[in-house]
Amino acid sequence: MERIESLISDCESWILPELQNVFDSESRDDITVKAALYSLLAGGKRLRPLMMKMTYEMMGGDRLKEDDVRYFAASLEMIHTYSLIHDDLPAMDNDDLRRGQPTCHKMFGEGIAVLAGDLLLNRAYERLFTLCLDRPEYTYAARMMCDRAGINGMVGGQSIDLDCEGRNIPIEKLYELQEKKTGALIESAIVTPYYILRGTDSRSAANDSSVMLLKALASHIGLAFQIKDDILDVTSSSEVLGKNVGKDARDEKSTFVTLLGFDNAKTKLADEIDLASDVLNKLTDFGYNTNDYRVLTDYLYSRDK
Repeated sequence: MERIESLISDCESWILPELQNVFDSESRDDITVKAALYSLLAGGKRLRPLMMKMTYEMMGGDRLKEDDVRYFAASLEMIHTYSLIHDDLPAMDNDDLRRGQPTCHKMFGEGIAVLAGDLLLNRAYERLFTLCLDRPEYTYAARMMCDRAGINGMVGGQSIDLDCEGRNIPIEKLYELQEKKTGALIESAIVTPYYILRGTDSRSAANDSSVMLLKALASHIGLAFQIKDDILDVTSSSEVLGKNVGKDARDEKSTFVTLLGFDNAKTKLADEIDLASDVLNKLTDFGYNTNDYRVLTDYLYSRDK
């Protein structure tokens, strides 16, 4: 646990200065900006920036591009945070606790929370466009990040989630839901640094062996993360998780626990971790240092929050 705690702490120090400066000082008195920053700076595990940093380092890095990776990582964290703000709203999951604090709409009201989420998404896209004006070789990386946040990814998964609320769904539909809702931004976190490092070659590299392995790794990590979340929703407490538990049952949602059963869900979690390890073995054969990713997968299996 010491190693993963060190990785998470180092990542927080790496990403926090970038997150603190996504809005200029002139706009900080605006209530919507305050609400956006309230959620953006509320802490959390920062797993998506962590995975971006880890892929960048695993691929050998390029110190001239580290600031650009961090810039993309902050933009992705903004997109992720906007999704949490909206997900917590009464019209969605109706949660009042996130990261151990009152959710954005509980602090600022529903209207401002909607605007805060909109603002984070819009500002993230502004940032990506601004960087691509100066560095057009990053356009493909930015475009794919936006794709993973939209109907082909996170929004599409949330749409399925809401549409299927209150009824059982086939396990295949649950896989599609979670690969989009949870897995898409994880894929973006894991693959984007490779595109940045490839620069102008990123589009032609979209289907090369390294990208295919990174996408496979993201798929297994994303499913493992979600299965563990489903398990913790029935075994943990709000005090430990920093968010409400039992809400899947409350909202009559199909989860890996409800569809597979508790023991089979735990088995499926172990299977996904093993499959992630197999992918890491292949990346190791390619000459990449996968040690930190192995620490992360061990953590995802054993985490209690």
